[in-house]
Amino acid sequence: MLLKNGFLINPRTNTCEPSDIRFSDGIIREIGLPLNAMDGETVLDISGLTVAPGLIDTHVHFRDPGLTYKEDIHTGALAAARGGVTSVICMANTKPAVDSPEVVKDILKRAAMEKIHIYQTAAVSQSLGGKIMNDFDALAKAGACGFTDDGVPLLDALFCCDAMKKAASLGLPISLHEEDKAFITNNGINAGEIARKLGIEGSPSIAEEIMVARDCVLALHTKASVVIQHISSGNSVAMVRLAKQLGADIHAEATPHHFTLTEEAVLTYGTLAKMNPPLRSEKDRIAIIGGLRDGTIDLIATDHAPHSEEEKAKPLTEAPSGITGLETLLGLGITSLVIPGHLTLSELLEKMTCNPAALYHLPGGSIEVSAPADFVIFDPEEKWTVDNFVSKSSNSPFIGKELYGKIHYTICGGEIVYQI
Repeated sequence: MLLKNGFLINPRTNTCEPSDIRFSDGIIREIGLPLNAMDGETVLDISGLTVAPGLIDTHVHFRDPGLTYKEDIHTGALAAARGGVTSVICMANTKPAVDSPEVVKDILKRAAMEKIHIYQTAAVSQSLGGKIMNDFDALAKAGACGFTDDGVPLLDALFCCDAMKKAASLGLPISLHEEDKAFITNNGINAGEIARKLGIEGSPSIAEEIMVARDCVLALHTKASVVIQHISSGNSVAMVRLAKQLGADIHAEATPHHFTLTEEAVLTYGTLAKMNPPLRSEKDRIAIIGGLRDGTIDLIATDHAPHSEEEKAKPLTEAPSGITGLETLLGLGITSLVIPGHLTLSELLEKMTCNPAALYHLPGGSIEVSAPADFVIFDPEEKWTVDNFVSKSSNSPFIGKELYGKIHYTICGGEIVYQI
């Protein structure tokens, strides 16, 4: 296939220019201007559209195995493709947890049948109990791309330190869900002004910050590649910034909902705005944007967390936390960060393409000769309205919202996997 007349943005090579792209057998063969069609070659004219590397989401929940009424590998892959995401990294807090080579192999075998790239993390501890470390060597051999007990914090500092050291020895990242539950009465709602109005104790930012501080120090001393997941507090951002300055190999994820919304969204959207960690203050939101601007936060990930309509219909303190995010990832990034001038489009894409690819040692994330033919093709200035999701679940406060950045095609492995 030949992509003609597109505007190429490739953050890894700092490329922003008109280009034609030729690919075959899932691999990019030629990039230039102009490239003429060869006999029998399919030509896709993308005049007026931007072509970028397929997005990579380092934090998704496909709920498979065990909770497939919310999502499964297939519907998750469809949601990713619709959102321009060609590679995802699935979390390990399934039922059963991904804490054995057999579960890793089963997921990856079924994932290989889908039309996007699906990678799988393994749990740090047996049954997510935080006490007995899993066999990292066996899990890595089975195909795990990293380690995390996401959804459950590693409260034992010595255990966490040992897990970091083991992950470091394998050259794989370890990702951490940062909350000290001793400080939390009701999860998913910030312990601030809105919680007080609702008569709820809530979850204070110190619950996150105290864990982030500890793990920044552990990262510095273990030399592990550590990811602070779904960062929500401005103080946490500042601590990650300091740890980087001190030489720690530490990374941080920001979700679109944390840089778009604040705790006030709970008053409007109820349980659809209930997250863990919770939406916090405007000051925190601005600090997260500051961290994205200066590179302290180097990953944008959705924490795609589908839940059923029945679950989200429960009272605020009983409903589960989480939001579906794959299908609104690019739109929220452009609308909340690029249009207001916080990031350039290339800077936004960097945190969704080459940065996650480098962290997880993935083959994608860049448009270069011999790289995988994974692309998202979109119009950054075209508006679209968030409507029905292809995900099994639709727990999102963004339904009905108008966003910039309409996706026209997603191509993965040289095959069109989504088109409008």
